[in-house]
Amino acid sequence: MSGRRVLVTGGAGFIGSHYVRAVLAGDYSAYADAEVTVLDKLTYAGNPANLADMRCEFVWGDLCDPELLAKVVPGHDLVVNFAAESHVDRSIAGAADFVRTNVLGVQTLLQACLEAGTSRIVQVSTDEVYGTIDSGSWDEDAALRPRSPYAASKAGGDLVARAYAITHSLPVSITRCGNNYGPRQFPEKVIPLFITRLLEGRKVPLYGDGGNVRDWVHVEDHCRGVQLVAERGEPGEVYHIAGTAELTNRELTERLLRACGRDWDMVEYVADRKGHDRRYSLDDSKLRGLGFAPRISFDEGLAETIRWYADHAEWRISPSAGQKRDY
Repeated sequence: MSGRRVLVTGGAGFIGSHYVRAVLAGDYSAYADAEVTVLDKLTYAGNPANLADMRCEFVWGDLCDPELLAKVVPGHDLVVNFAAESHVDRSIAGAADFVRTNVLGVQTLLQACLEAGTSRIVQVSTDEVYGTIDSGSWDEDAALRPRSPYAASKAGGDLVARAYAITHSLPVSITRCGNNYGPRQFPEKVIPLFITRLLEGRKVPLYGDGGNVRDWVHVEDHCRGVQLVAERGEPGEVYHIAGTAELTNRELTERLLRACGRDWDMVEYVADRKGHDRRYSLDDSKLRGLGFAPRISFDEGLAETIRWYADHAEWRISPSAGQKRDY
């Protein structure tokens, strides 16, 4: 028995639940037999079914609640913060919840960790904090130039984490990754949105000219990168987790159409998003220096993801079901 205890905030969400599953499955040998606590507010993107059959303690609650965190955080050796408001379109429509969770929530959590003497914390972030890059790739020293309220809120949380590391010597590291995909992702993000719509025989919305470029990382590879930073990362440092495919949205759409047996007549071009970042690209040399390399090719991961949604019709959310769905 490792005797270690891990607190995963946002652990009922897409990425957090994959991480919980991997820890409990013994995929990370240094944390074999670790006990896991999940703290989640269960917003629209948090799904208790993601934790079904997992032997973890679940706590429903808000990351911004200091009294709750004062009870939950003590006794955990590692805290991994996946909790976030994360959809750009929603942040454009209203930024307040993003600032509250992604900035104040991070500060509240880190203060609780400081008071509890937590020995290791990982703040999970995004490549979007850098803005947009025409060519080349960002390294971890690149300037933060967020261009959406979501990205700005994540940058704010990252800066709070860095400040706690410097001011209080809190052992917190930051990870930033590309666009995640895989099973159990709420179908507002482009890959599950397009898959579920195409499986339903409905058209998919492609922003602008489809030329925006994203780097795609499978959720399992992302979680392995986070765990490597938890085990070997330096406090106060940032680590990039890059993917295995850099594609334009048009190229991605073409692959999804082909895989789902559909043609371009299923694509509807829509007005571009406000302030739409043109391209993201991360240099992950620093993490590779710790031994990281993605294991899941994009073709393999995408095929697996499509099969999963085809086998789980309950994830194909109908607009008439009363749940908001952004296109």
